[in-house]
Amino acid sequence: MDIEAIRKYCLSLPHTTEGIQWGNNLLFRIGKKMFAIADLDASPVCISFKCTPEEFAELVEREGIIPAPYLARNNWVLLQNLDVLPRAELKRLLKDSYDMVAAKLPKKVRAELGIVS
Repeated sequence: MDIEAIRKYCLSLPHTTEGIQWGNNLLFRIGKKMFAIADLDASPVCISFKCTPEEFAELVEREGIIPAPYLARNNWVLLQNLDVLPRAELKRLLKDSYDMVAAKLPKKVRAELGIVS
């Protein structure tokens, strides 16, 4: 999966916004909270996202996946290469990250976005 496919997928999720921050990092957000970060300066491009504590423990055991710098304490992983995971699994994990972040948004923001919980 390449960065354009990831970008297209993330932007297909309702209310997702994107922006460049911290140099050349592409952030995907829901309600101004990030759920995925792609480092466009890295070669190859790498991506970080939130996951459950159980998946965090499983994923960091795999080759090419490490705890995300600065975010690992919140169960974020970093894929050192976009091809470390099959396309379907990466999409599922990105959607899970989106859902976890959306669920933690303040009640008022969720209501503004039409997110029912």
